[in-house]
Amino acid sequence: MVSLGLVVAQFNSSVTDGMAEAARDAAADGGADVVETVPVPGAYDAPLAADRLARRDDVDAVAVVGAIVTGDTDHDQVIAHATAQKLTDVSLERDTPVAFGVSGPGMSGAEARERVEKGREAVESAIHLAEELQ
Repeated sequence: MVSLGLVVAQFNSSVTDGMAEAARDAAADGGADVVETVPVPGAYDAPLAADRLARRDDVDAVAVVGAIVTGDTDHDQVIAHATAQKLTDVSLERDTPVAFGVSGPGMSGAEARERVEKGREAVESAIHLAEELQ
């Protein structure tokens, strides 16, 4: 059985709550156990929480969910790129799968709500990669 850590961004919670629910459903469907869920303020804050989870002996993989919605500036682009790069770094440095279930950038709130299944996809990816690498 794969043990997962789940990181859930709270910013845009009208979207991320559904993503987290989809993630937990995917874990149950995939026979995985979510050993801890760590809420973080936003997607940009996810790498530290993912790193802490990836260090744990009882965590085989980490799934991160969040939603980055576009605004009046390119801030969403900066947040998305920095978050993706740092989560990749965590995965490589800890030799632990970290699945990226963050939707955006460049999407509206309505588009984000249509993508809540990214939570499911992140967990499915984390489970699959953890099983392949064991």
